[in-house]
Amino acid sequence: MSDGRLPVRRRWLRWTVGVILTLLVLAIGWVTVRGIGAVSDLQQISKSATQLKSAIGEGDLERASRLSDRVAHHAESAHGLTSDPVWQAFGVLPWIGPNFSAVSDIAAIADDVASDALIPVLDVAGRLDLASLGFSGGRIDLTPFAAIEPPLADASATLSAAEERALTIDAGATLPPLADAVGEMRSAVTQAATVVGSLHGAAALLPSMLGAEGPRNYVVAMQNNAELRSSGGIIGAIALLHAENGQISLVQQASTLDFPPLAESLPLSESTVALFEDRPGRYLQNITSIPDFTEAGALVATRWQQRFGTPIDGVIAVDAVVTENLLAATGPLTFGPFAVTEDDVVSLLVSGIYSAVPDPAAQDQIFAEAAGALFGAALSGTDPKALVAALAASAEQDRIRIWSAHEEEEAFLAGTALGGALPRDDVSSHVGVLFNDTTGAKMDYYTDAAIRTAVGRCDGEPTTRVSVTWTNDAPADAGTTLPEYVTGGGTYGVEPGTVRTLITVFGPEGATPSRVDREGGGGDDDVQTALLGARSAVQQEVLLAPGESATVTVDFQGTGAGERLTEVEHTPMIRNPEILREELRCTP
Repeated sequence: MSDGRLPVRRRWLRWTVGVILTLLVLAIGWVTVRGIGAVSDLQQISKSATQLKSAIGEGDLERASRLSDRVAHHAESAHGLTSDPVWQAFGVLPWIGPNFSAVSDIAAIADDVASDALIPVLDVAGRLDLASLGFSGGRIDLTPFAAIEPPLADASATLSAAEERALTIDAGATLPPLADAVGEMRSAVTQAATVVGSLHGAAALLPSMLGAEGPRNYVVAMQNNAELRSSGGIIGAIALLHAENGQISLVQQASTLDFPPLAESLPLSESTVALFEDRPGRYLQNITSIPDFTEAGALVATRWQQRFGTPIDGVIAVDAVVTENLLAATGPLTFGPFAVTEDDVVSLLVSGIYSAVPDPAAQDQIFAEAAGALFGAALSGTDPKALVAALAASAEQDRIRIWSAHEEEEAFLAGTALGGALPRDDVSSHVGVLFNDTTGAKMDYYTDAAIRTAVGRCDGEPTTRVSVTWTNDAPADAGTTLPEYVTGGGTYGVEPGTVRTLITVFGPEGATPSRVDREGGGGDDDVQTALLGARSAVQQEVLLAPGESATVTVDFQGTGAGERLTEVEHTPMIRNPEILREELRCTP
């Protein structure tokens, strides 16, 4: 007969299961409570960080210090709440694990940034107005920069490391709210890394580049995005700046008419010749077709030195949209018969002027007057903080590129966005789309682009797909209603109103093109290929009548392809392309 008791083994089993379930419930409760607290801390960090940026920009260091303390407190709290063994154990579980790992990674990044980057930046802000960089009356006080360079170097290194860590978080494996939080953190860290990196670059380079150790001369090449080139547009105007002991002055202006084509090309890289033949080496206007500004800048300097004999220390390339940003700082501007504001200056310079002033020589004169008026306004009387903010916005939009003839400076610049070098793949991979007009006109005022990327595996191979849709939005009667200078008038074999463009697509480092496809549009079916460093580039010509679109698609496979984190580089345009991420669908 049974005494009603379960066998010992079964009692131990029930007891064990009960204990496990109890511990699991407690653990879930533990991480839930701590997770709510951590998320609340991260939300407070985001809010306070925005306020901190404003306080530093306004020079309110007392408020900035309080906000910094608040950020540090919440960051330390969030890190502590998500770094205990129970939380870490949940991080290795399937499906839900990436959500816990993402929160703990974000918290750890925030804690590092708060403790190792905020303090050096606030220390620098106490010595130099970061919003103006000591700029006043066309001069920058170079004295403080030697002292602020080391702390900015530390802060920049911390933020760069934080940016790399943020990019490794697999946001795609997390729930939507956390994916949004990861995206916000990445954006915030990337923005901070860019800003502080630029400040560090300024502290390291400005003293020597602005003539603290001797006078400097810089060529400024102004690009017109209505006739696209890889780095922004055709060079339409060119000038010489002189810098000495922090004082900057405009000393000479020229036009492309002062630089006739060379009978023999300057030396070019093999990749440049493969894509554009020798045109960049013979025509000043085409130098900015070169994708890598470390090569293009040197050629611009050589052309100026050959023409005018002035030794050149560096080259600065800017595009037409920079004028919009600058007028936001200077206010309305008058030159020639025109009065412009930030709202209409770009449309005038890249489109309206050709109807109002048909004579190309007169156009060049007005462009020179516009440049002189803009430099004059920027270098004298403009609010320094507004001016620095305008230049920072332009740099962030990739509309300013700088090359230095001095080896150490150029090595530093080449590692920054301002240097205009081709990107390097590290934590994330990069792809790019470059546009170069061959219409011989100013029709790119009417063009638009959309760029789509997709990553995954096709036929067992890691694959990165880049698709670019190119559209001619000119009016149907553009060939007869737009000025001949805008349409080209058929001079280079293109029907007026039609746009002819070389579209270059480059893939991740080490990957090779496995498929090239084009839908829509006309043009030469030939495909040019080149190696841009370790990157394969594919180039096709596209011909579009008004209202037409074409899509060029390139699949890259092999090393470097198929990476989830894929960043897109592109030619700066008047209206920048829409960039979308799609699911990869393999083509039979």
